[in-house]
Amino acid sequence: MAFSDDPKFGVTIFPTDYSIQPVELAKAVEERGLDSLFFPEHTHIPTSRATPFPGGGDLPQMYWHTHDPFVALGACAAVTERIRLGTGICLVIERDPITLAKEVASLDVISNGRFVLGIGAGWNREEMENHGANYPKRWAVVREKVLAMKAIWSEDEAEFHGEHVDFDSIWSWPKPAQAGGPPIWIGANSKWVFDRVAEYADGWMPIGGLGSGNMERMGEALAARGRKIEDLELALFGAPTNVDQLKGRIDQGFDELIFTLPDAPADKVLPLLDKLSGIADSIRG
Repeated sequence: MAFSDDPKFGVTIFPTDYSIQPVELAKAVEERGLDSLFFPEHTHIPTSRATPFPGGGDLPQMYWHTHDPFVALGACAAVTERIRLGTGICLVIERDPITLAKEVASLDVISNGRFVLGIGAGWNREEMENHGANYPKRWAVVREKVLAMKAIWSEDEAEFHGEHVDFDSIWSWPKPAQAGGPPIWIGANSKWVFDRVAEYADGWMPIGGLGSGNMERMGEALAARGRKIEDLELALFGAPTNVDQLKGRIDQGFDELIFTLPDAPADKVLPLLDKLSGIADSIRG
């Protein structure tokens, strides 16, 4: 049974220096009636690493050519009025929480409340360790950083005291346009994701079919904290382009379907956007 009678459709892309640029893409997404645009994050890729690429084989060059997502999304916010703009995902583990809280709040204000903070813990150990991150405890660190940012967004004089994040009372403005901060979506597929989403997130965005059969487990985790799955935003990253498969995902409970675009120039991406827009329209009816 679908939880949404009005599914949304968006796209994600690695916005590189050699592919269609963010501003042109954002305009095109909005003009074609799609609903959202998401950018991932990698500050860099170490030239020597032991961590294998989860996708198998060699790591694609888009991972070390991608723009900073907050700079790119800020530019996109300036040339659009309707589409939601988000990170898919932001590597919170690599960022200072006070600085990140400021960046998120600023982007949410500039976009008039259209920002979605998609977060994750990442997979590339060497990249994280270059930032001084504690890889084995990365999810515990992410949790505290998120809770600290929520305090900064919602309190005039915020403070946070945890094992990994610790600061006394501070002033920090602007506050986000969305009360309490933009929605936080966790991008993960592990067995631990259910409790994490239930505790401190507003949405869940598994990749492809992974996790899509676990709506019951998510519902149980939410219920244990007095929440309902109907109140959670459920976004599928790497959504299929087959109409019947898309309808199946919507029936599973996903209310936002995010298609993946290639890291390619405009002459390759724009025709694909036309196709994806047509698919979305066929489902909307």
